[in-house]
Amino acid sequence: QVQLVESGGGLVQAGGSLRLSCAASGRSFSTFGMGWFRQAPGKERVFVGGISWSGGNTYYADSVKGRVSISRDNAKNTVYLQMNSLNPEDTAVYYCAAEVTGYGNRWHVNEYAYWGQGTQVTVSS
Repeated sequence: QVQLVESGGGLVQAGGSLRLSCAASGRSFSTFGMGWFRQAPGKERVFVGGISWSGGNTYYADSVKGRVSISRDNAKNTVYLQMNSLNPEDTAVYYCAAEVTGYGNRWHVNEYAYWGQGTQVTVSS
């Protein structure tokens, strides 16, 4: 089992930045691929980006490419989502998730075995 806890969300003005963290507890964090998803009100949960077990490979949705960066620190059992140039369309609950293949390039929610509770990001115009 893996427990995931996101933090770092909040209210930010358009053009600002936030860094979200996802702390993992449990076994074998370093073997999991990790993903970040977001869900806006009334919309489906969608892939934002992912990172392989080693951190050597990252993947991003086109909607955020160039504005976000995912990294991980396996010694700290933590994965990060750095978001820059935020705009109101980025407002959503952000979730981290773990998938067992380790590749980090899984785009669908049903490919992830473990989820955090989410953290709210609100971008004001």
